Amino acid sequence: MLALYGHRFSSYTWKALIALYANATPFAFRDVDPGSEHGAENTAFVKAAHPAGKFPVLADGDTTVFEAAAIVEYLAAHHPGPAPLIPLDPADAAIARMMDRVFDNYIMNVGQLVVNAYIANRENPDPEQVAAGKDGLLRGYRWLEGWLGQNTLPPHVSLVTCAAAPSLFYADWIERIPGNCPRVASLRAEILALPPVARCIDDAREYRHYFPLGEPERD
Repeated sequence: MLALYGHRFSSYTWKALIALYANATPFAFRDVDPGSEHGAENTAFVKAAHPAGKFPVLADGDTTVFEAAAIVEYLAAHHPGPAPLIPLDPADAAIARMMDRVFDNYIMNVGQLVVNAYIANRENPDPEQVAAGKDGLLRGYRWLEGWLGQNTLPPHVSLVTCAAAPSLFYADWIERIPGNCPRVASLRAEILALPPVARCIDDAREYRHYFPLGEPERD
């Protein structure tokens, strides 16, 4: 059986989980939370498997796959199901991979600048890092709003869904999607209502106190 090593509050773990849930792929979850029964053992596996010791990591027999986007690609190739994780048309697949990078690099990773500033000093986060992250998110939202007005995303659940769901979920906690980006707000609401995504949200509720900016009373 497949085994996914990660944490239920982790955005990139969600990215892999959504793909697994969407196709009802049998797998075992290996929790790296320090409070879990095998947390230390699972963390040791991740540190040995990943060049930087990061999760998620997927184990499939003797095969180990890391980086969430690569995990989704691997699942599409080796454990396919009804969810079209990667579009069959090469041109559509290229767009899906492009948008996957947009959500990871220009939404999730930009918002992480703010999170990291609060992790470093919760009472006095670096204002330059906070401003850079929040300004970057607003720029990302505006770009997405324009792109969504002229293009259509692949059907759910795709690689793009897997990237967009955790990105927009946590980004909106960091910097609210503004009123002049209704398409982005609608996409967030649409994606969060999908059963595989809703499952990730519910499973992560007990860890919300980990959020360094303070647990929001929504979602």
